[in-house]
Amino acid sequence: MKRVLFMLLLVLCASPIIAQTADSIPRLDQKTRKVLNTQDQASYQLALRYADPLVARTKLYELMVRNPEDLRYPELLAGLYFENNLYTSAALVAMDILSVNDKSVGALEIAAYSLEQVGALDRALPHFESLYLLTGDNFSLYKSAFIQYSLKRYDEALNSTNMLIKNAKADDKIGFNTSEGATQEVSMKAAALNLKGMIYLDKGSKPEAKTAFEEAIQLDSTYELAKENLKKAQ
Repeated sequence: MKRVLFMLLLVLCASPIIAQTADSIPRLDQKTRKVLNTQDQASYQLALRYADPLVARTKLYELMVRNPEDLRYPELLAGLYFENNLYTSAALVAMDILSVNDKSVGALEIAAYSLEQVGALDRALPHFESLYLLTGDNFSLYKSAFIQYSLKRYDEALNSTNMLIKNAKADDKIGFNTSEGATQEVSMKAAALNLKGMIYLDKGSKPEAKTAFEEAIQLDSTYELAKENLKKAQ
């Protein structure tokens, strides 16, 4: 994991390549490019049909080199890498897309979740924050708050959880693993209160932590994680 992070950081420090490609590749005439694009797009679709992601990715690379201004192809490539759990590659492609279009929701999602998967939390955080600002998605706000908590940025984490407690809708849900290995779905507001309690617990403020855990349990009486955390706050 440390080697993956090191390599990722090295590449992220390099200049994004998508924005440079358009000026560095000789352009084909329009008719030739159209014919080659049609062939590669057909090959890409066949590779997907026959569950051959390597060939699919190869065809996307060829389409990207030939059409550097078209972000559809790197977006598809980032998605393929992500779907195949190749998170470092997915993150790098998504970051290059964002260097051209920093409001691409798909690229933000792939960058955020991929960077989180490889343990680069400090780099994942701004993408989750941008996702929330662009979409208003409360799950992105929860992810931001949890990463802030994980990075011990407690004031930011408390601010995010308080926003989430205020803004969470009644039908917003989030899943957690139980001690038996099952998944328990709880309300987003209860999850935010539980996270708020965890932050206070880390800060050594047990009375505030206990209050937050109790409020979470009041909202979801079967919330197993909140009950376990409450015991730590006694």
